[in-house]
Amino acid sequence: MSKKDAAAGPRRSVFGRMSNNLAMGIVGLANVGKSTFFNVLTNSSVPAENYPFCTIDPSTARAQVPDERWHHLCASEGKGLGNAFLSNISAVDGIFHMIRIFEDEEIIHVEESIDPVRDLEIVSSELRQKDIEILSKKIEGLERIVQRTNDKQKKQELDTINKCLEFLKNGKDLRFGEYDPHEVDIINQYNLLTVKPVIFLINMNKDAYIKKKGKWLAAIKTWVDTNAPGEKIIPFSAEFERDLSQLSPEEQQQMLAEVKVPSSLSKIIVTGYSGLGLIHFFTAGADEVKCWTVRVGSKAPRAAGVIHTDFERGFIAAEVFAYADFKEHGSEGAVRAAGKYHTKGRDYEVQDGDVILFRFNVTAQKKK
Repeated sequence: MSKKDAAAGPRRSVFGRMSNNLAMGIVGLANVGKSTFFNVLTNSSVPAENYPFCTIDPSTARAQVPDERWHHLCASEGKGLGNAFLSNISAVDGIFHMIRIFEDEEIIHVEESIDPVRDLEIVSSELRQKDIEILSKKIEGLERIVQRTNDKQKKQELDTINKCLEFLKNGKDLRFGEYDPHEVDIINQYNLLTVKPVIFLINMNKDAYIKKKGKWLAAIKTWVDTNAPGEKIIPFSAEFERDLSQLSPEEQQQMLAEVKVPSSLSKIIVTGYSGLGLIHFFTAGADEVKCWTVRVGSKAPRAAGVIHTDFERGFIAAEVFAYADFKEHGSEGAVRAAGKYHTKGRDYEVQDGDVILFRFNVTAQKKK
């Protein structure tokens, strides 16, 4: 283990689909700003009205993940959320948990007061309760099979579910537990909510965001540090982002210069992308640079397969240098001269920002 890895602590189990095409979902109580945030994030126009559950049906859209390196290389019972909403969230791979801390008499709060710590408890409890409901339905059938057949695989599945239920009933999210690889495979079958990575978005009013002040920020950080250690917290203002999005590019730059605070959208997108366990690597030719996505921990042949299945099937080697080294030395030739251009085999774990040339050979199968 490298010094960097040791300092970061043990790596969490990787749950969810082993895919490069993953999705984030937005959760939060009614009228906390989810629809406004979704609209400015994706340039959409879903309804954002001042009454609870204005948007029941799920909306989906794509958001571009900004990466300056690419440009440089180119030059409960549903009290808070509702059971239907919880079922929709099960289809995503990570969660933006939005918390409202702004006061506004014209925008009603379903709990009739602003208390983000209470709201965090409501939503988090409902996510756990949904997982308890899913797993509890599996218990009875598994117990009958194990009693009748003594099937070892079913016994291990039953033991894993009981371990998860105990964890959940103690008020803990499953992603913070310790599991062996086989237990992770079992848990992944059920598409549970509390294994999904969470990023907490604190929705402030425009003035508070510009002044970088909010009386609830310390209390929210304490709650997250206690109940979701290591998860990211991003203060932002849906109101500020909405107003900014309605301006021309020139007017946006002028507004940002005047208020002296940046837009948070890029940070939110990149943090969500990272939270899903996704990284970028690059391929660069004489006239084109392309950016590709893989999961953290992917080996070189798997990364090659993202470009084309033949690259993975006929993988020979990967010629690799880091983007940081390219930026420091200025050219591929200078990177080579500095001894930072490497040839790696199939066990190489691709790193975020790698620039890679894949060597492969695929021979056609002989006709019978």
